[in-house]
Amino acid sequence: MKRLFAVLCLLLTGFSSPGQPLYTVKGSVFEEGRPKPLFGVHVFTPGQTAGTVTDPSGFFSLTLPARDSLTLVFSCVGYQTVRQTIPFRQNQQLSVFLPAGQTLAELTVRPATDPEATSRNPQMSQIGISARQLEKIPALLGEKDLLRVLQLLPGVQKGSEGNTGIYVRGGGPDQNLVLLDEAVLYNSGHLLGFFSAFNGSALRNVELTKGGFPARFGGRLSSVIEVNTKEGNAEKLAGEASLGLVSSRLLLEGPLGKSGSGKQPLTFLLAGRRTYIDLITRPFATSRQSGATQTFFYDLNARLTYTLGARDRLFWSGFRSRDAFVNHTQTGNQPLQGSLNWHNTLSTLRWHHRISEQAFVSLSFLYSQYQLKVANDGSSLRDTASLRYELRYRSGIRDIGLKYALEFGQDHHRLHFGLQTIHHRFTPGAVVTTGNVDPATAPRFFIDALESGLYAEDTWQPARHWHLNAGFRLNHFLQLQSGTLPTGGKPPGEANGPGQPRGRPVQYLNPDPRLSMAYQLDSSFSVKMSFAMMNQYAHLLSNTGLGLPADLWIPTTLRIRPQQARQVAIGFAKDFLHPDRPDRNLTVTLEGYYKILKNSISFAEGTSFLTTEPARPAAASQWENNITSGRGWAYGSELFAQKKTGRLSGWVGYTLSWTWWQFPALNGGVKFHPRYDRRHDASIVGIYEIRPGLTFSWTWVYGTGQALTLPVARFSGYENRPASSVNGNPQEQLFGPAPNVKEYGARNGFRAEAYHRLDIGWQFRKQRKALTRTWELGLYNMYNRRNPFYYSLEARDQGAGRHSKSVLYKYSLFPVVPSVSYTLSF
Repeated sequence: MKRLFAVLCLLLTGFSSPGQPLYTVKGSVFEEGRPKPLFGVHVFTPGQTAGTVTDPSGFFSLTLPARDSLTLVFSCVGYQTVRQTIPFRQNQQLSVFLPAGQTLAELTVRPATDPEATSRNPQMSQIGISARQLEKIPALLGEKDLLRVLQLLPGVQKGSEGNTGIYVRGGGPDQNLVLLDEAVLYNSGHLLGFFSAFNGSALRNVELTKGGFPARFGGRLSSVIEVNTKEGNAEKLAGEASLGLVSSRLLLEGPLGKSGSGKQPLTFLLAGRRTYIDLITRPFATSRQSGATQTFFYDLNARLTYTLGARDRLFWSGFRSRDAFVNHTQTGNQPLQGSLNWHNTLSTLRWHHRISEQAFVSLSFLYSQYQLKVANDGSSLRDTASLRYELRYRSGIRDIGLKYALEFGQDHHRLHFGLQTIHHRFTPGAVVTTGNVDPATAPRFFIDALESGLYAEDTWQPARHWHLNAGFRLNHFLQLQSGTLPTGGKPPGEANGPGQPRGRPVQYLNPDPRLSMAYQLDSSFSVKMSFAMMNQYAHLLSNTGLGLPADLWIPTTLRIRPQQARQVAIGFAKDFLHPDRPDRNLTVTLEGYYKILKNSISFAEGTSFLTTEPARPAAASQWENNITSGRGWAYGSELFAQKKTGRLSGWVGYTLSWTWWQFPALNGGVKFHPRYDRRHDASIVGIYEIRPGLTFSWTWVYGTGQALTLPVARFSGYENRPASSVNGNPQEQLFGPAPNVKEYGARNGFRAEAYHRLDIGWQFRKQRKALTRTWELGLYNMYNRRNPFYYSLEARDQGAGRHSKSVLYKYSLFPVVPSVSYTLSF
């Protein structure tokens, strides 16, 4: 008992030298040029003997033994590092201003801490990116894309050509927790996934965590992507306008009111982006024109920030995006139409209060909604009666959440506690009707659920060479009710419908232990280790594995258990520092990981969400019969070398990995590789400042081809043809020849060609007084590599009297694609 009491005392008080006077240095960190408090600034002493991080109000506090002078280092992603030396024989209070990252050194990918702290930070598998980094890296059609930059990092696999899907360490696209100002973003793609939903002009920074997750994050298995938007300019009205080949962007920010009594003014930020392809093509196409296609997307960001006093801050953030794809065709005299629409709506209201110099609390109210609609009206081309059919495919998920967090403690021993709860409403389902049946009259099925988490986390430096982050999270999932929305139902949240509670409560209670540690071998070399258990209660059901908008979000049920992952990682971090030549600094990390996945889901063979009968309340959950579950394994190693300073900067990343799945009901129960398994994945990113205002950049990527399921033979046969008379007679089953029946081999038994390409970009920037003009030229896929987009087994005519020959054709999507954009900022 005495030993236990001594350990508890150490945990609460940390280590300090008895008899030596202690003093406290505290203060706030702001952005230079506009007094905006900076959150997440790392404040530490050289050698990392002590350190802390600023809270959302920009406040920091360090208690250290007395000395003649004290040097502090202030570092934040997207800002220049500042060193400040002060006398330290009494308590000190500082106001520190960080210049924005004007130099090239601050425009590159950076770790979550300063380069001097990379080898000492207990958090591993985490990388930070500033918004200014996006401005330098070449992009498809000039669209600065956050997710494409993340795809260039080791451990992050790319999807198919042009797709922004993120696959982290063997996980699927649904296993990434994407947070935009704390609210969950369920679909992060535009234009069928070719561009991301993030407007680079509105972003401040992003952090990607691939392993060793802090306990405050839950609900996903593979990664956490934290995206934060900018705060408005507190000094003056500022803005930015950009014109590109695909879309245009506009941003305005500034103060609302005047500062007084030491308070910061209320600030705002508005940013919008919209494509204009539909506006250009609209005069040349009518709604009945055969083959006419119209598509567009837009997104809007808004943020209000108000400092209520020295201890309180309040902010609201909102996001809205929408995509629409409409295709008009015509068969004979019958016009046909297909459409695909989806949208995201997010809102965050957060209050932050600093209780004391060592403690603060925050409270957040969150709202998130994702909704998908697919409609297809047409006729059966093989049916002589011109059978009409209609498809209505709707899926949605709506969240209303609450987060509470408390943080307190010494700089070398800090505790975090929190509670999170989210009310989910899932509305999965699809209906295909024939004849005179109207799909709009089919009831819509919904499921309500409550997901909660309680966590505790401790960041501790028990000794000079040890840095620890230990945490525990307790998750609870409860299915509340299920039922149907009214006929012609409104979007989720507008009507509750006649919901019915389940006969047997569906609930799960799962623990998530977390641990990360770093042992410092010397001042610049450390060994790191992490372990994390994660549980996921929302699932993405896909027929393709591509992470397309048409994939369906479904909840955990009595038959569909929560997905679970256990991941162990170990690695080394080495900083090659040159005090006299910081432009030669280099950081190298090497990590290995092993992950076990349980209760992964997939469609059973030959099934989908589509049904030819309107949904009935009594059979509303029959879709569960089409789902099968299995397990998986992922393991590999990652090498990351990055140069962050100097005229030439960039990084080299390489991943060697294996991913396996095994489902008793798929592939005869034999293990197989999922579509996104890649044995080798490499990237090289370079940014070279030729002179001030002129920058050349390039990226080269290489990846092993995807694993695909392709037919191995084709033959003639017969098929069933459901049909219905146009006069409403009962349906009958017809049979007819099928000239192109395909025989498929093992699941994902075919390996596509390797993927590789080179992108380059030139950026010309010129500033005159308060205006900055930027021209950017780029080439995507510079050497015109014909990367495979999909394969098809087709017949090739061999001439008269000879049978056709089966040939596997490869189809590519993007040849060399030039881009140009112009940006004006003030």
